[in-house]
Amino acid sequence: MEESKGRVCVTGGTGFIGSWIIKVLLEDGYSVNTTIRSYPEHVKDVSFLTNLPGASQRLQILNADLNDPESFKEAIEGCIGVFHVATPVDFEEKEPEEIVTKRSIDGALGILKACLTSKTVKRVVYTSSSSAVAFIGKGDEVKDESFWSDVDLLRTSETYGWSYAVSKTLTEKAVLEFGEQNGLDIVTLIPTFVVGPFICPKLPGSVGSILYFLFDKKDPFSYLQIPVVHVDDVARAHIFLLEHPNPKGRYNCSTCLAIIEEVSEVVSAKYPEFQMPTIDSLRESTSLKFPDLSSNKLIDAGFEFKYGLEEMLVDAIESCKEKGYL
Repeated sequence: MEESKGRVCVTGGTGFIGSWIIKVLLEDGYSVNTTIRSYPEHVKDVSFLTNLPGASQRLQILNADLNDPESFKEAIEGCIGVFHVATPVDFEEKEPEEIVTKRSIDGALGILKACLTSKTVKRVVYTSSSSAVAFIGKGDEVKDESFWSDVDLLRTSETYGWSYAVSKTLTEKAVLEFGEQNGLDIVTLIPTFVVGPFICPKLPGSVGSILYFLFDKKDPFSYLQIPVVHVDDVARAHIFLLEHPNPKGRYNCSTCLAIIEEVSEVVSAKYPEFQMPTIDSLRESTSLKFPDLSSNKLIDAGFEFKYGLEEMLVDAIESCKEKGYL
């Protein structure tokens, strides 16, 4: 089996970001181990991964679960890098926040211990979230990597998705701390709302949120402004940080701030067949404004964003149409 660039592991390979990272890694000549959760009651269709160019020669799919961190050992063995993308997502708060957070932290630390044991892993790239940066309770100024979400504020305010934000914040802190204490090279990437095409069968939540006005359901993230980034830029940023000679700490990954008027204008111009709400009605339906994140640190390190807002929206809508969501 030819491994021109070496073998890497991607956790959470069936998700929106994980599957796109796998696609780009295979295109770049890497061999990839990816982990998926096994469901005894039904076999998961992973043909969207196995049909990727290069997958038959260079993709291995293994079962692993964050509830059992030991289950990741086999997938990590022999890898030079690990992308830890998998994360518990429970926006409906079906489980107590403490349980979700514990699972996220224990799973991440178990994976990092397996990286140490492997003796082959040179670097881990952890996928964080803008929810680990944005919630500080003051102002909507642009936030750099020095900002951390206020966990106490999240727990008392209980805004939509608060438990996810707590788990991502505390897990990212635990991951970086583990790296410092154990001499493991770890960097974190912090994407904002990820938009663009998708190969996974399920509609990604962030795509549904950016285009909420095209779907009949009421979206809790209906917004006036929201920071966005193209999924391909996110995938390439992960690989950039793996290959960078000496990255340090956290890296925000955001292209621009999407204002609802601009989003509506682009969609109306490109897709006149869609029944669009008026701008006034969109503005009246919400007051939600997310602060922007500065990606200057990532850009200064040499990374180049390729996609603007229009490309993100068109790519996302084309995927939605192709998969029958629109």
